[in-house]
Amino acid sequence: MQSVAEALPQINQVIAQGPYAATWDSLRGYSAPRWYEEAKFGIFIHWGVYSVPAFGNEWYPRAMYEVGHDYYEHHRATYGPQDRFGYKDFVPQLTGARFDAAEWLDLFKASGARYVVPVAEHHDGFAMYDCGFSEWNALRMGPKRDVIGELAAATRQAGLVFGLSSHRAEHAWFFDGGRTFPSDVQDPRYASFYGPAQPAPANLHDLTERPPTQAFLDEWLARTCELVDKYQPQLVWFDWWIQQLAFKPYLQRFGAYLYNRAAQWGQGVALNYKYDAFAPGTAIFDVERGQLRGIQPMLWQTDTAVSRTSWGYVEGQQYKPVAELIGDLVDIVSKHGALLLNIGPRPDGSIPEPEQAILREIGRWLARNGDAIYGASPWAIFGEGPTDIGEGAFTDNVAKGYSSADIRFTCKDDLLYATVLAWPEDGRVTIAAMREGSPYYPGKPRHVQLLGDTTPVRWTRDAKELTVDLRGHVPTAYALVLTFNP
Repeated sequence: MQSVAEALPQINQVIAQGPYAATWDSLRGYSAPRWYEEAKFGIFIHWGVYSVPAFGNEWYPRAMYEVGHDYYEHHRATYGPQDRFGYKDFVPQLTGARFDAAEWLDLFKASGARYVVPVAEHHDGFAMYDCGFSEWNALRMGPKRDVIGELAAATRQAGLVFGLSSHRAEHAWFFDGGRTFPSDVQDPRYASFYGPAQPAPANLHDLTERPPTQAFLDEWLARTCELVDKYQPQLVWFDWWIQQLAFKPYLQRFGAYLYNRAAQWGQGVALNYKYDAFAPGTAIFDVERGQLRGIQPMLWQTDTAVSRTSWGYVEGQQYKPVAELIGDLVDIVSKHGALLLNIGPRPDGSIPEPEQAILREIGRWLARNGDAIYGASPWAIFGEGPTDIGEGAFTDNVAKGYSSADIRFTCKDDLLYATVLAWPEDGRVTIAAMREGSPYYPGKPRHVQLLGDTTPVRWTRDAKELTVDLRGHVPTAYALVLTFNP
């Protein structure tokens, strides 16, 4: 096992060598890498021990120790008392018997994704990689394979960009419920798995209440830097609790560490953060299960899932319609964003068939319309239309009714792309932003085309709107893209 005390001086040495120092001022020299600006679409993967009970969502390991919670009652009724069958007892059932990294990457490539971000460690503290700081990892237990290592190799072999996520910050308090009644969380034999299990803040978004200990913070830094050195991710995604004020100096140290390593590798890397964990301009802002209303000056990202209520595999999953997911992707890209879309494999490592179908449908749409997405930039305005997508995190659990009046704009080279988020029932698309005399489009288009269709497009323009007549064209199942030559 590796020692945190031995790792910290090595980390400090990498930071001291520059070019980035562990300060916000220094980290503001960061800019998003070209691959990220061009990619626009990535796959997030929540696969871990929480996939075994397949009940509720990936917070099952916490709630099964919260007396009175539905998950607590389900656990006792299904598996018995928590001092006899605890969360650790699910680990052997995470077999990975059907896990094939190359097959996963074939699917992700077919989806049109350009980067892949598996969860290296979730709040539960089980590392899905060859962790040198804990025996509770996928190489030694469960699948007995270095899942992250295999995915890193397969991702690069497929020509995609590899990233990973760490949710370890929340592990400081994740199992605190197990301290309040007889459970295996209190068994010293499993302390290295369940962690400190310190009492959680009453408000998990409180930035000062019950901070983690220095020992926990030191280990967090050591484990996260180990992920960087072992797998050289070009993206590192963090969940929200790193915004706790005690993490701030550690975030600066990790940011400098990752960026300095990237300078040594000669690669463009990125960090994702939520809320105000990082100072603006030092990393890439991420919105969980939500979007933003306007064009942003710096690249940002939405992370969401193909399902409504869970990130990991559960029985009875509620899936979003493909049309909604494509609409979200288009809306996000029109505002200088990228979409990280999550799936949840089964305990055996197979990807549920509905999720495979969703990804392949998105891939078919991107194969035809990807020119409006990959490498595209925002236009003068992001779009027009009646659908209010909300602002901020956790606004996407309600189904969106994107319509043919919802139009989003992107541009690339000398082309303007107008993506219409549903096929118009009467075959006519009207675009107010491109009317005669528009401050956004003062010129006249020389050529109008329906992307993926060579049939000539008829159009007219007046002081109210530009109208495109698509009658006679084969309707598309999802959003359609019109291209305009200025």
